[in-house]
Amino acid sequence: MESETQTVRKFNRVLVIGLGQIGCAVASYINKKVEYDVYGYDISSTARERAALKIRLKIAADFSGYDVYILCVSTHKHNDIFTPDTSDLLSISNKLSKEGRESSLVVIESTVPLGTSREFCEILGHRLHVVHAPHRFYALEENDHGVNQPRVIGGVHDCCLRLGMQFFTGSELANQNGNSNTYKGLGLPMLPLSRIEIAELTKIIENSHRYLQIAFAEELFLYCQANGINFWELRTALNTKWNVNILEPRSGIGGHCLPKDTKMFLNSSNLVRSRIISSAMEVDEEYKRYVQTASPTIVDPKGQFAGILTRNEKAECGIDNEQN
Repeated sequence: MESETQTVRKFNRVLVIGLGQIGCAVASYINKKVEYDVYGYDISSTARERAALKIRLKIAADFSGYDVYILCVSTHKHNDIFTPDTSDLLSISNKLSKEGRESSLVVIESTVPLGTSREFCEILGHRLHVVHAPHRFYALEENDHGVNQPRVIGGVHDCCLRLGMQFFTGSELANQNGNSNTYKGLGLPMLPLSRIEIAELTKIIENSHRYLQIAFAEELFLYCQANGINFWELRTALNTKWNVNILEPRSGIGGHCLPKDTKMFLNSSNLVRSRIISSAMEVDEEYKRYVQTASPTIVDPKGQFAGILTRNEKAECGIDNEQN
């Protein structure tokens, strides 16, 4: 492995692996910058065709010859989006170990359990530099909270982190003649972390925190129902305080991220297991049982949102707690 200590790497060819919502957003963002030649890879022909049509992305046949590999693959079971599974991600490491360009940069944007990034790098034999820069993306406010929002990054080794920071934020070093050697990078605000495990934990804990917030709203709603109190009026009253933000309970905690990522955090330690997360999961299950039997007509004070929705109504409205 070459030393990156005094080298400003010029990145050009970028391969985005996994062309779902996150992968397409990442590819589209980089594709708009003239410095990069961006390609996409996905085992799904539907995903490939959609990316080619929607963002005019060039499709790669293999992993050969790229400067940067950005991984945006799902980390849940194919038949159960609530259960973590990194088998697809680790299968990519095997393919990269054979086809990936030596000394190139691998960016894992997928949400992963603690320890996954080092395992990924071990499979590669550190032939490539591995960083974890977990995605943050809110589709409804993509301009403000899309690819370009502040994020964190950690590297398996120091050289990996240096290269990752060059790619995302740019760098400037003096060459042997004293002239400036500049690479402006993607221009994204990144916080470098001392250990890659902190980057892994950051993503799953921030989603676990969101899970707790929603579960508290669910339990408060059940409390109000049991005691004859108008939840929506109480919520409005509570939220007048500047540092209080009680969320809407909606139809229970769902979506691709919150249940799965919260399980990742819950299972991240055998020594200390989060009791508050376990309790929050029990609350969510109780709330969902209530939703299945309760009247679907309870609305907020403005009449803008049905607090209890049937499954069909939820699917029709596209409501998801990740967008709360």
